[in-house]
Amino acid sequence: MIAAFERALAAFEPAHLPLAVGFSGGADSTALLAACAARWPGQVRALHVHHGLQSAADDFERHCRAVCERLGVPASVRRVDARHAAGDSPEDAARRARYEALAAMASEQGVRAIALGHHADDQVETLLLALSRGAGLPGLSAMPAHALRGGIDFHRPLLAVPGSEIRAWLEATGLPWIEDPTNTDARFTRNRIRAVLLPALAEAFPQFRGTFARSAGHAAQAQQLLDEVAAQDLETVGEPPRIAALQALSRARQANVLRHWLARVHGRAPSAAQLDQLLDQVRACTTRGHRIHLKVADGFAERRGDRLHWYNAPPSPPASR
Repeated sequence: MIAAFERALAAFEPAHLPLAVGFSGGADSTALLAACAARWPGQVRALHVHHGLQSAADDFERHCRAVCERLGVPASVRRVDARHAAGDSPEDAARRARYEALAAMASEQGVRAIALGHHADDQVETLLLALSRGAGLPGLSAMPAHALRGGIDFHRPLLAVPGSEIRAWLEATGLPWIEDPTNTDARFTRNRIRAVLLPALAEAFPQFRGTFARSAGHAAQAQQLLDEVAAQDLETVGEPPRIAALQALSRARQANVLRHWLARVHGRAPSAAQLDQLLDQVRACTTRGHRIHLKVADGFAERRGDRLHWYNAPPSPPASR
């Protein structure tokens, strides 16, 4: 029953050692930390993020330190303010704070690789969340097995392993873990998916974890191809894009290159409605006097001369004549 976990760890070959493990104290990260520490003795560190969002957060930290002492693994803890702003998702705010803290701790220690305990059930939940939000290919690609963020390699070696197999392996080791009480809070969509949809899928489609993972892989491959096409088109239309050059592309390629430009140059993602409206305006821009000024993400797309610009600060006033 635990063969998939052991195979996944045997296949995991980080490009850099020492290796850090994002350690929450839960079953998945505990199993990952223990297995990595056994495989690379003296080359593994534990990174724990104290979110400060629960009264039990201090207990989580004490538990993690105790487990690390038992395993002989150095532990680092970073306290963060993970409270979300008005209109922001609490889960997204906590995730951003967590990744920033993990990367900061790793950089301070000269560590270039971090392993995370996300598993096959997490991957399915992420895919279903993306579907519920009408996401495009980036969302349907779910979580990558490897990603480079801020010069740090983030690895997820357990994405093909069901959570039940990880817990079975951990139970055999006798190591304790903690259960986060928020994981059963039905206010969070991910928890409702875990409690209601995953059992139903397991009954209707017993192999759903593997088939969903393949679908996410196909989406990721398709997105990679679109990114390559967008990079080529951006070289053609220029930065900022020339409107006439955009009009020479099909509407689908216009959308693709504009998303790529906004993400790569400005770090922004337009909504589907905003992008559709912008494409309509690009198509209608056939005279010198045609004005484009549209809300896109938290800023504005605007025509200036023959090019399309984006800004999120008040534009400069027109020069006096």
